[in-house]
Amino acid sequence: MNRQTDAPRHVVSTTSDADTVLRRYARDGWTLREGFALPDPAWDVTGDRLVLHGRIGDHDTLQLAMLAAARGAGIVAVCDTTTPVGRALVDDLSRLGPVHTGTTAPPAPPATPLHDGDTPVVPLVAEQRALLDRLAAGDTIAAAAAAEFLSLRTANRRIAEARALFGVRTTREAVLAYLRQRGPGSLPTGGPT
Repeated sequence: MNRQTDAPRHVVSTTSDADTVLRRYARDGWTLREGFALPDPAWDVTGDRLVLHGRIGDHDTLQLAMLAAARGAGIVAVCDTTTPVGRALVDDLSRLGPVHTGTTAPPAPPATPLHDGDTPVVPLVAEQRALLDRLAAGDTIAAAAAAEFLSLRTANRRIAEARALFGVRTTREAVLAYLRQRGPGSLPTGGPT
């Protein structure tokens, strides 16, 4: 199963490091392509299991990489993260999901206990939290997307990512897991006040 959260996002410092990362994705069945430009007709490449790679040294290349990542392509970028372009790349990619800076993915952070000490906290991005809040209040996905100024496609993608993070199959289960994570007093009461 391919999900947006599966799209690799790596920023490495050398082409040798990039080759190490790319070999791993090639073994896993990803299609590798040098450069960050995508063809105009294909809006969403999430299902293509495509990893674009190359060196990023200027803002134009950074923009191409970000557009490709937003459309669902994996990114393996060779860039110095201490430069302004490198910092911007890591910051921008982080808005889409986890970014790995190096040849291996960092270990998963230890689960942070909630108030009751039983349930681990799932790290959600702000868009996911906002959408789940609206769904918990009774909005449809389309209404939640419109209220958050997101396309329906992006909203569905963010909710699918949240389902994957919570390890559930349905949006309803994701909303319930999110409400449990928020803690006591977070269950919806049935309508606006």
